[in-house]
Amino acid sequence: MILRKIQPGSCRAWLSRVSLRQELCFSSSVPSQPVPPLAQTLQGYLRALEPLLPPEELSHTQKMVQEFGRPGGLGAHLQKGLERRAKHTKNWITPWWVQWAYLESRQPLPVHSSPAISLPRRDYNGWRSQLVFASKLIAAVLDFKAKINSGQLPVEYVRGNPLCMELYPLLFSSCRIPGPKHDHIAYNRLLRDKLNKESVRLIETGLFSLCLDSPVMRISDEKYASRKAAQVLHGGGTFSNSGNRWFDKTLQFVVGEDGSWGLLYEQAIAEGPPIATLLDHILEYCEKPDPKRAPLIPLPMPKKLYFHIDRDIKRDIEHAKQNLDILINDLDVNVFNFKRFGKDLPKQHNMSPNAFIQVALQLAYYRVHNEVCASCDIISQRMFRGGRTEYIRSPTNQTLKFILAFADPSVSREAKLQLFREAVDTYAALTDQTLKGHGIDRHLLGLKLQAIEEGLSIPKIFMDTAYGLATHWKLRTGQVPANTDSVMCFGPLVPDGYAICYNPQADHVHFSITAFNCCEETHAETIAVTLKDTLCQLQELLQPTV
Repeated sequence: MILRKIQPGSCRAWLSRVSLRQELCFSSSVPSQPVPPLAQTLQGYLRALEPLLPPEELSHTQKMVQEFGRPGGLGAHLQKGLERRAKHTKNWITPWWVQWAYLESRQPLPVHSSPAISLPRRDYNGWRSQLVFASKLIAAVLDFKAKINSGQLPVEYVRGNPLCMELYPLLFSSCRIPGPKHDHIAYNRLLRDKLNKESVRLIETGLFSLCLDSPVMRISDEKYASRKAAQVLHGGGTFSNSGNRWFDKTLQFVVGEDGSWGLLYEQAIAEGPPIATLLDHILEYCEKPDPKRAPLIPLPMPKKLYFHIDRDIKRDIEHAKQNLDILINDLDVNVFNFKRFGKDLPKQHNMSPNAFIQVALQLAYYRVHNEVCASCDIISQRMFRGGRTEYIRSPTNQTLKFILAFADPSVSREAKLQLFREAVDTYAALTDQTLKGHGIDRHLLGLKLQAIEEGLSIPKIFMDTAYGLATHWKLRTGQVPANTDSVMCFGPLVPDGYAICYNPQADHVHFSITAFNCCEETHAETIAVTLKDTLCQLQELLQPTV
């Protein structure tokens, strides 16, 4: 059936083809997502503020939080509302999160929302080889779709716990639909024409999009990885391949004439780990030898889609092109492969690789900006039915202590190493807590939206300047481990911030860093150089050379 997820007054919606039977099959083996205890969340929120606020501001916020969380107070009332909601819905936060974070967002999908995954360059050059690889990619994706349809896709596990698999059937034949509140330029006007409406319908309901790109402009080998990732992320500009995208489409595979390739996906119903699983399948499929002869099944000829572009639509397109080029020119992308060590090094010292990298990111940011900042690490909640993502907040108090001690020559190496271990272990403990469904950010959002749902005023703790500071994410980070040398890339959440994504392999780590050129304080290359040096110094701390 076709599901149109449209909430009253929504700005966007999404369209997908999936059966109710499939949905139940892919989500019934995992527990419901718990509503964390209110006191636990409020305590965690205050702890997260401690490294960011001066004492007098922290004291003011503590009083406000205590009032909100007192027995019989507003917080307790809203908490009961969330607990009732959890009993009567598949997932108490996911529909709200999707609506609030994605469908109601007024920012453009390219750069600001949709992530891209850039993969190692294929060994070919020229349009004939491009089409050969593109055809095999199509076959690989259809093979993956067949496994979903037949129930042959293995259930995934994290730490021995099964994951909710319901996102997989939603990946295909799905698309964002611009909604009635604001998204009408280049859409409602476009659909007034019958020919246009039919062409748009075919695009929106197709399994996925395939973008056959012209070559990426070659520069130095050192910068080619960055250029290639940017190409997948936004197309390189309207003079290049940006017009060769349908950014509302959930899945867009990009295949370049020069062997560059990757995937761009829209986040309303897609996430990094399932996308990584899909790409692993594609790579495995493409390594198989080609069949000696094609199956004797006649295929329909490709159908060209036509649009009637009148003067008003042409004006809208030109306006959109200008805005997209401005956005693309504003984005600084730096992709690199750190080859000194990989995830095996932290493991050898009984440290979590992700926690190790997160502390390194905090230290690198401090070395560049001489301050710490609100940071979020995106982590999956698919161990719960209908679960999506949660944030792990940084820096912790332990991380701040280590950062301040790191450059202090009066602190011994042994003391620094102990503080580093404490910072890494604290972050790993936060990760464990979040994987159990006890993160704080989705819970805080739920409390705020519950108040709005009941027609109440927004609680004071969400109007506090501390909450604004704590959610001004200057560091947006994400680990997307994969079985191949791929790297994910997305834009910062705030104008004066960075987005850093990484894929740790055994003996190396792939990083992508983005920043906006409009901010004079942020430079992707500067943070990249500092991060490389920071990682080397942390290796020296663990394994001092004689």
